[in-house]
Amino acid sequence: MHVQYIGGEARFLEETEMKRRREAEMASSEIRSAIEELSLMAVNLKNDGGTASSSGSDQLPPTVHQIPIKPFLSLCNLLIQVLDKIGPTMAVLRQDIHQNIERLEKFHVSDPSKYWDVVEILKKEANEGKAKQGPTCSKAFVWLTRSLDFTLCLLELLVKDFERNTEQAVEESYNTTLKPWHGWISSAACKVALKLVPDSPNLVNILKSTKDEDLDTLKEQLQRMIELLAPVLNQNHDILKTYGLDKLKST
Repeated sequence: MHVQYIGGEARFLEETEMKRRREAEMASSEIRSAIEELSLMAVNLKNDGGTASSSGSDQLPPTVHQIPIKPFLSLCNLLIQVLDKIGPTMAVLRQDIHQNIERLEKFHVSDPSKYWDVVEILKKEANEGKAKQGPTCSKAFVWLTRSLDFTLCLLELLVKDFERNTEQAVEESYNTTLKPWHGWISSAACKVALKLVPDSPNLVNILKSTKDEDLDTLKEQLQRMIELLAPVLNQNHDILKTYGLDKLKST
């Protein structure tokens, strides 16, 4: 029995160490993965140059960029992973992002060869007059874009000063990007949740690849992510304006 106990304890310690390593690898991969997905989208921006996503019977619009759905949703899923690390305080935002990802994924799977591009989905809903009716993919795209706006704003503030008060940075980011479009119920829920975010040192540790990673390396990675994310979101907002979705508010 004693030998079995020692063996069980050894296995437990080994599994704990393996879990710690996996978590470190995941933390390390998230920012790198985001940069990789954004790099793919940046290439599309350069090669696209405003050319239309075409399907012969489209009514709207004559010229617009393309948004490959897989890298876009992969980027949004990476945001969920970061929110999971921050903890249950971000559950409201996380749930909203997750539901919107699932909505777009479901539409994409219905005809992958056609709906590989988010813009094709927006066109279909616009032409059918359904874009703003109920839980649509158009609305999902709006809120995923705004969630990434929030992320971009928060990262910009953190990169400028890692010692900045996290609650203030989160509140400023929320007020700039999400609050103008939230109804009072959503706004009240987010206001409570965002006050419970980790302090600056803990948030920085969450974002680090490893505990030993220096701040200069983290800053360099985040800055690269910001540089890639900003033009992608600029394109998204151009598309939202094209389809009359840029002023859409929640209840």
